[in-house]
Amino acid sequence: MIGAIKSFITSSQLANIAQSTTQSVAMETTLKSIGRPGFILIDKDIDSDTKQYAAAKEFLYQATCLAIYLACIVPIFKNGGFKLAKEKIFKNANGFEHFKNVKEYMHYRKLAENPSIENRKATLEKIIPGKNTKVKEQYDATLQEELKKEKPELYSYVKGAIELSNTIGSVLGLAIFAPQISHAFIHPTLKFLGLEDKNKKQNRQNQVINMQNKTTPNINVNA
Repeated sequence: MIGAIKSFITSSQLANIAQSTTQSVAMETTLKSIGRPGFILIDKDIDSDTKQYAAAKEFLYQATCLAIYLACIVPIFKNGGFKLAKEKIFKNANGFEHFKNVKEYMHYRKLAENPSIENRKATLEKIIPGKNTKVKEQYDATLQEELKKEKPELYSYVKGAIELSNTIGSVLGLAIFAPQISHAFIHPTLKFLGLEDKNKKQNRQNQVINMQNKTTPNINVNA
């Protein structure tokens, strides 16, 4: 079982899925936050007040979902997946023992992928801005030695665990968490803008449902 997991998280296909999922979600949701309200505003079958309400609601929904997804869902799942892999799945083996969190690993990985040994060595000796410490002090002795090699170890298991949790976060976050959280912001904002009239709310909601049936589904993850 563990062997199958190791093979999957170190595959190039997983990296492509994780990257394409995040990018496609961001692009698709951005386009929908512009296109769907625009479609509503040009609909001649509904009155002006309802169009403003529906367009504003659609824009707020798409925009808040995207903001929550990028600012909260992806980072939380990335760090959570790293912690789970380090403490449970691999139990401080296969390179996880060298890193405290995702940020530390990604910083190391970026430096390790630099093809120039001299550039890597020079970077290790640089002083970190705002701190009285050198870059190399962020890494243990093993990592420092790796960075001085022609081809440093990239610790693919660590990268794979981060990418897998990112993919899971994209699917669950968009399907469950982001929509639920976004609704907490939508109605207060609509009321603040004076677009949500309690006396007309039900009638508007019915018309909005009819309009939404004319458009595409809210969010569709294309991995």
